[in-house]
Amino acid sequence: MFGLTREEERLLRKLQSPQDIQEYLDQLPVNFEKGGDTHYSPRMVLRHKKAHCIEGALLAATVLWLHNQSPLLLDLKTKQYDDEHVVALFKMNGYWGALSKTNHAVLRYRDPIYKTVRELALSYYHEYFMPKNGEKTLVSYSRPYDLRRLGDAWVTDEKPLWYIDDALNATRHYELVPKVNTQHIRKASLHERIVSKIPEWIKENPRT
Repeated sequence: MFGLTREEERLLRKLQSPQDIQEYLDQLPVNFEKGGDTHYSPRMVLRHKKAHCIEGALLAATVLWLHNQSPLLLDLKTKQYDDEHVVALFKMNGYWGALSKTNHAVLRYRDPIYKTVRELALSYYHEYFMPKNGEKTLVSYSRPYDLRRLGDAWVTDEKPLWYIDDALNATRHYELVPKVNTQHIRKASLHERIVSKIPEWIKENPRT
């Protein structure tokens, strides 16, 4: 299916639930892109055994699709000087959750408890800040992007998938912060900033 080999498909089909998928993402080392920027397909993630956020989201979306769920991505936009984030969305019993590959302490999996995608996106707002000064940087979220719009060649493409970035950027985004309240946003406290610096994977010596 999707051009996957039997071995690739067998591995992904073993991940029966969102929790299983997230456990798999968590055990994958972070792709620190030591050789330059990458945009791995799910096949290339399996081959290289590492992933950064959108690469993990694409792998998660593929597994959901294999299990007859919609392969949806959510793009979280930040101020220009911070890193954006992409997660894969899933829905259970009418409630949204998210699968997330991150090295950050808290920008992670979301349980399926959110009635709307906006509610889910807002759950990342408080935790999205600059470690140096506590400034909160998350500004908008996208309409869910259905990867079926691109066919299925991206699942096994061995070339970088920069066109998926372009598709996400072109998707409608919605602001999170009411303009009348921008002046009332409190910076993260020193304690929050210290805790946020704890990575899951260390660049020089990733855990084994």
